[in-house]
Amino acid sequence: MSINLDAGYNFGATVKFDVGEVKPQGGFQWGGGLEYFTFSDQSVELKYLRNATTFPVYVAGIQKNSGADCGATNYILLGWNKYMGDPDGKVRPFGGLGLGMNIIDIHGNSATKFAWDAKLGVKIKTSSAISLKLQAYLQHTISAVGTDIYYGWYGAYPVTDYAALWQFGLGGVLCYDFKRK
Repeated sequence: MSINLDAGYNFGATVKFDVGEVKPQGGFQWGGGLEYFTFSDQSVELKYLRNATTFPVYVAGIQKNSGADCGATNYILLGWNKYMGDPDGKVRPFGGLGLGMNIIDIHGNSATKFAWDAKLGVKIKTSSAISLKLQAYLQHTISAVGTDIYYGWYGAYPVTDYAALWQFGLGGVLCYDFKRK
């Protein structure tokens, strides 16, 4: 089992809507979690990640929420990690997938949405109980945001409209492994 401290940088993104778009800005992401190794090459991880940023809303190229665009994304994810290579090696490549939620807060208004993440990286072990992970990650949040009307052969019908937030980032994780004390 290990305790992990995460830090990284999320790059800016654009979320498109019918009448406009939201452009979450890039920013520092931090968090932490617990990782439990079920086998020497696999683990289950529960983590929390927070990114405080701004969410400017644009309609026809004009920002509509100037001064009220501060907010944050708060991911709570349960994931699985797979490590490759020699279990006793100093450098081990890994990949992982997580599922959970993103609590998005914009100027005091929050909403909880389904989220997932994927990551690839390397874990660098030291002779002590401390190790370091370097990783690239992709986080995705999706939300139903209303309906569109489509016209077909049999007339008009409503179809649910979705908005998706894709965030790419680079980061590191400081790990304290209880087994290697």
